Amino acid sequence: MKPAFQTCLVGGAVRDRLLGLPVTDRDYVVVGATPDDLIDAGFKQVGADFPVFLHPQTGEEYALARTERKTGRGYHGFAVSFSPDVTLEQDLQRRDLTINAMAQDADGHIIDPFGGQADLAARRLRHVSPAFAEDPVRILRVARFAARFHRLGFTVADETADLMRQMVTAGEVDALVPERVWQEFERALREPDPQRFIGVLRDCGALARVLPELDRLFGVPQPAEPHPEIDTGVHVLMVLEQAARLSPDPQVRFAALMHDLGKGSTPPAEWPSHHGHEARSVGLLKTLCERLKVPVAYRELAIAVARDHGNAHRALELRPGTLLEVLERTDALRRPQRFAQFLLACEADHRGRTGFENRPYPQAQRLQRAFEAARGVDVAVLVQRGLTGEAMREALRAARTQAIKQAVAEPAA
Repeated sequence: MKPAFQTCLVGGAVRDRLLGLPVTDRDYVVVGATPDDLIDAGFKQVGADFPVFLHPQTGEEYALARTERKTGRGYHGFAVSFSPDVTLEQDLQRRDLTINAMAQDADGHIIDPFGGQADLAARRLRHVSPAFAEDPVRILRVARFAARFHRLGFTVADETADLMRQMVTAGEVDALVPERVWQEFERALREPDPQRFIGVLRDCGALARVLPELDRLFGVPQPAEPHPEIDTGVHVLMVLEQAARLSPDPQVRFAALMHDLGKGSTPPAEWPSHHGHEARSVGLLKTLCERLKVPVAYRELAIAVARDHGNAHRALELRPGTLLEVLERTDALRRPQRFAQFLLACEADHRGRTGFENRPYPQAQRLQRAFEAARGVDVAVLVQRGLTGEAMREALRAARTQAIKQAVAEPAA
């Protein structure tokens, strides 16, 4: 590469290094070059709208310094310039947060024109410039970074929170396409504190626009004895927090968060009771998943949890035949891994209540024992008896029910 080119490490790699966190991805910006200059130096171009170049030896990504100018509504309406005259500061200025708008040059010097280091020290998520308001995806990104760095003490700066609320009021969030909402949502579900993603979106009003089924849960009361936290919205955030404690699996976390959507459609005259909310939850969940193009695996697990979490909580009282019905509805025998996910989400629901955070969930052990017993029935014995069709199905159910009866009657090993 020509000596005139300036190459700097940028973005998350600089931020995480300063925070003392592991650096996994490294992105570089090149100032003073054209696409032909990089191609001549052996780089391979990938992407069309935003040309990115792969280093010939390391395979790491290098992008030309660029500026962006708003030309329309939403996050597609931008005119982008890759002129060699674009400075490093201009490139950094188009970024979302100050902590992501730092660079490190080849000598290791930090280039920080917008106060990113000070915001790292203050544990503050602050926008770089008023241009933040031009891209509604940045609201989702701020919420996601809040979920990532919550346990490090990071909060959203007041001025950034105000700007996000203004963007929602102006209708910018309404221009988001569902696929992009899901992309950021799914990423947030993998963060250490995914409940903060929901909390930040609700604080600025964006939750009502992108996940209205979830937003409607806030302010809806539940019976105080089983739910000391009362508010259904508070409850589902507590459930998500517990799911994050129990499992890194984003599918489990999604199912846990979405299990009570039906309570948001309970007529107020029936509060705090929510009879039949499971069936309503399934209907609302299907609508949400269709709108956001949620992957099948997420959708199927969430529906199973929404439909049967109440039966899971009653597992200590259920008869063997009813336990088998729960196993059948959750497709446990054919999909044991998903059944394990189901149990984790139900345990998160159990613990996601004030004062219940560290309580045991013996229901999971009882359901697991029922599952192991049903799975242990030897189908070959029934086949040898010449059973087929309905007779086979009835005999198999009877054998499995008997096996479950024996298993749950015995003390756990």
